[in-house]
Amino acid sequence: MKAIKKINNNVAICIDSDNNQLVAFGKGIGFPVMPYEINDLSQIYMTFYRIENQFYKVLRDIPEDVFEVSAMIVHEAIRKLKSNLNPNLVVSLADHINFAILRMKKYKEMKILFEYDVQHLYPIETEIGQYALHLIQKKLLVTLPNSEITTIAMHFVNAEEESTNDTNSTQIVDLIDNVTELVENSFAMKIDRKSYNYNRFVMHMRYHLQRILNKTQFSEDNVALIESMKQSHPEVYEAAIKGGGMINDTLHSDVTESELLYLMIHIARIINNNELI
Repeated sequence: MKAIKKINNNVAICIDSDNNQLVAFGKGIGFPVMPYEINDLSQIYMTFYRIENQFYKVLRDIPEDVFEVSAMIVHEAIRKLKSNLNPNLVVSLADHINFAILRMKKYKEMKILFEYDVQHLYPIETEIGQYALHLIQKKLLVTLPNSEITTIAMHFVNAEEESTNDTNSTQIVDLIDNVTELVENSFAMKIDRKSYNYNRFVMHMRYHLQRILNKTQFSEDNVALIESMKQSHPEVYEAAIKGGGMINDTLHSDVTESELLYLMIHIARIINNNELI
């Protein structure tokens, strides 16, 4: 196996003997000058294939320990679910965990109103969410709120759906393009479609739209937070309202206030150089 690009000290992009590209986890494999041949494969303890190239940029902004915890959670999920998962899940979950840790420092806990439904409809995914919170506490020394059990569980529900059903993929791609154009027009800016910032936006938009399609939208009571953001970022609020209307018209849905809040956050992040508002 040849390591061709460093992600961090213990993670690298590699090429296997069949010339397939993968992300490999192994202690210290990111240290040597790239490219180089990894002769001792026993040092590789996890591999992930078919991660899309644009997600590699997202990885570089995620702390190494958060990424490794995400990989451990996904590895456990593969063992328990015994089904194919979207290969990009390890990246999107790491980004979610990192964002949840940052959000916890600024906002109060958000209650998930459909926790009971998720627990009963998706007991294995909920168990994985519980495992994730325990592992995050053990490895990262951070205690996330119990509501994250449900949001993490839904990551795996969505990843299972995405890996087996591409019926809505074109519709989602078109919607993301339309929302992107809306943001560009609203803020008189041009978004670089190849940039790290945009790829993160696309990743979150996919999960946002997938929740709507799956009828598993977030429904927390976030009226005060939405009102606060409306006052401090009125232009972001207006763009989110227009984007939500566009989504409703296309998917014949009714975007909840909580999903509107998430849309506002993602729009704000892409226009503010990916900073958490």
